[in-house]
Amino acid sequence: MRYIVVMVLMFFFGNQAYSQNFEIGPFIGGANYIGDVGNSTYIRPSNLVFGGLVKWNRSDRHAFRLSLLYAEIEADDANSHDTRRQQRGYSFSNTIAEASLGLEFTFWEWDLHANTYQSTPYLYTGINYYHAKHFMLRNRAYTNPANNELEEAGNNWEFSVPLVMGYKQTLTNFMAGGIEIGARYTFTDNLDGSQPSEVNGEYNRWNFGNSNTTDWYVFTGIYLTFNFGRGADCFNKY
Repeated sequence: MRYIVVMVLMFFFGNQAYSQNFEIGPFIGGANYIGDVGNSTYIRPSNLVFGGLVKWNRSDRHAFRLSLLYAEIEADDANSHDTRRQQRGYSFSNTIAEASLGLEFTFWEWDLHANTYQSTPYLYTGINYYHAKHFMLRNRAYTNPANNELEEAGNNWEFSVPLVMGYKQTLTNFMAGGIEIGARYTFTDNLDGSQPSEVNGEYNRWNFGNSNTTDWYVFTGIYLTFNFGRGADCFNKY
């Protein structure tokens, strides 16, 4: 076990002084949610998402990445193409504050200190930890909840897994930009109030929607990064 720990530490920190190649900058774009309320279109950026990200390029093909993002998501059954949802008439608005840590893999070599123009598609994944609100139906004592509204029911701290595709390119010798679409697979089904049993862990008669799937949210946006650190000859070849 101790040998594994040593190897992990060497991987992250070995020769750190000779492999510094960082990017930092702002991110802005649109957010949408996929679940049991409102429109079911997968990519539909309609609410603001903004924040920042930091990348540590450990080689010309991969980087460790940290991002902090804040977004608003909302949905209304009136905007759905499903007649049953339109008749039901639920709606909600939620906010998501997300911290994400993971690995970014480039399709081609990415060297910010090269004297030539750089561009490449990339994939990113890792683990997110985020804060949102729980929801449940208001006036749950009524026999028919069809005309009831969704109301906040506490804090929802959860994990999600990012599945991100993007494209980035250098703009100057010290600046780069990118565009990406990233779906987040969550471990909750109550961003929209469809599974209020998650609030207290007990069966709730007002659960609705498909209980076999969890909610997703999608961030689509652009970013600008400023780079600093040592040159490409100092990469560690992992």
